[in-house]
Amino acid sequence: MRLNLRAKTEPEVNMTSLIDVVLLLLIFFMVSTSFVKESQISITLPEADSEAVAEDVPQQLEIMITEQGTYLVNGRELVNNRPETIRNALQRVSAGDTSLPLTISADANARHQHVVTAMDVAGRLGFTRISIATLNDPANE
Repeated sequence: MRLNLRAKTEPEVNMTSLIDVVLLLLIFFMVSTSFVKESQISITLPEADSEAVAEDVPQQLEIMITEQGTYLVNGRELVNNRPETIRNALQRVSAGDTSLPLTISADANARHQHVVTAMDVAGRLGFTRISIATLNDPANE
């Protein structure tokens, strides 16, 4: 018996379709990246002048009245409890802006007359947003 030996053939890989896919992907990425443009905005930031100091006007005024009848305007004690002193202190602290909210808080043992005096001075100056601070009794909660 005679066997014919055939020559072994090497398998072929067709590279044409693979090259086509790679070229299509390359073209796709080249086209898509050309549409991306980042925009830039030039901003000139202001610089602070360290020599010019503006006087701070508070956002809220507070009058505190102690048990002895001493007045504190925004935490600063007044030299006496005369209405003129309270008026001058309120004008100086508010810089003439009577639209600021004003809170009056008093000690529980302070005289009612001191609270009324503070309300009267504030009303005569033109303050319309006056509130009286209260404290809830923790025993009733």
